[in-house]
Amino acid sequence: MVTALALVTAVAFGVADFLGGAVSRRSTALKTLALSAPMGLCVAVAAALLAGGAPAPGPMAWGFLGGLTGGVGLITFYRALARGPMNVVAPVSALASAVLPVGAGVLRGERLDETALLGVLLCLLAIALVSMEKGGESEPSRTASLVRRPLDSGPLMALVSGACFGVFFIVLKAAGDGAGLWPIATARVGTLTVVSTALLIALRTRGGDRGPWVSGRSLIGLALLSGILDSGANALYYLAVQDGLLSLVTVLTSLYPAITLMLARIAYSERLRAVQRVGMAIAVAGVALVTVG
Repeated sequence: MVTALALVTAVAFGVADFLGGAVSRRSTALKTLALSAPMGLCVAVAAALLAGGAPAPGPMAWGFLGGLTGGVGLITFYRALARGPMNVVAPVSALASAVLPVGAGVLRGERLDETALLGVLLCLLAIALVSMEKGGESEPSRTASLVRRPLDSGPLMALVSGACFGVFFIVLKAAGDGAGLWPIATARVGTLTVVSTALLIALRTRGGDRGPWVSGRSLIGLALLSGILDSGANALYYLAVQDGLLSLVTVLTSLYPAITLMLARIAYSERLRAVQRVGMAIAVAGVALVTVG
């Protein structure tokens, strides 16, 4: 059951990230999140009410803290998707988001049997393989780009977003399961707080957050759907990690780039290189071993 929840979470995250990145390419990361974040909060509150459970200060505080880090992660991640190819950005972020929780799980004393451990290692290897950036750009050109915009590089922002997501995953585990899904609701409040603050600062800054607002039924619908799926994925992850090991659930959840890559391949004709195809095949083997273990 835990494995199934984690894999469904990966699918939901993968689709949400693709949709959010697609809208951000036509607008900006902050303006996309200005639509998706409130929708995500509505979904989270509705889910918490339906799931029952009494709100508790401790778990809800953990959820809010996680939402703050998750909000920073979403802003940098969507900006990275708008800047660089999805088949590079999404896997880099996923790799970073998986490493931190795995380390935290080990420090917590989590131990996997040999089969499951091998599966986790294969999943980490798979994420690393699909994260390998294409070496087509010359080194001088890449260096010059980083000098001009050192904090605006797609892969660098992907690493930052992955670290934020990793902290988010760890904090949701720490929230415990004594308050139903209310920690997810307060997490969305934290995310909306970060997004609103960042958007306000950007709009008040000279030339801040350039780009058109999200307009048109299709784009608005995609942004809202992204928020729904992202919030739903948060809830599924929370349920999975409370019943399973942090290291195991997070690694399976971090396979979401496979979905993003496939959608990017269909929508933008972003080609999967041989090493990325090998990585996806290894991911399938890793999931199989985790399931058996």
